[in-house]
Amino acid sequence: MQSAVHGRELPRKSRALYTPEERCRRDASRWTIVQGVLAPLQFVVFLTSLILVLRYLANGEGAFAADASIVLKTIVLYTIMITGSIWEKVVFDKWLFAPAFFWEDVFSMLVLALHTAYLVMLFGGIGSAEERMLVALAAYAAYVINAGQFLLKLRAARLESNSRAVTA
Repeated sequence: MQSAVHGRELPRKSRALYTPEERCRRDASRWTIVQGVLAPLQFVVFLTSLILVLRYLANGEGAFAADASIVLKTIVLYTIMITGSIWEKVVFDKWLFAPAFFWEDVFSMLVLALHTAYLVMLFGGIGSAEERMLVALAAYAAYVINAGQFLLKLRAARLESNSRAVTA
């Protein structure tokens, strides 16, 4: 909506994260549970891998273990992205970029791109082990930001549910 005087956008009314129908589909979907299991699993794999990558960068030891952990992290990431897309289709009837999760999905594409770049480097024999590890660190930094986005969204959903419960 634009202001007739200044031609600038006026603030929109805050949209609820879920409509009542979307909330029912979210709560009834098995994909909600899948996401709830995969997200903490991915975080544990990430922390373990981060330690291995930092160990390699600090002393040059354990390249194989670090590479293996990054590959595992990437597999878990692909899995959570695919199941998350299915979850969005069930809840919002969009495979990705549903308005409620648009920016989280946009940033997820960056996370996927960086993890995939690492795999291309590893399996394509591109760059040194150190360069691969630096790409992995960039992917991990993006992942931390993206995980933060989703945690903020989860908090918003809980606050919205609590607000509705108090109102009812």
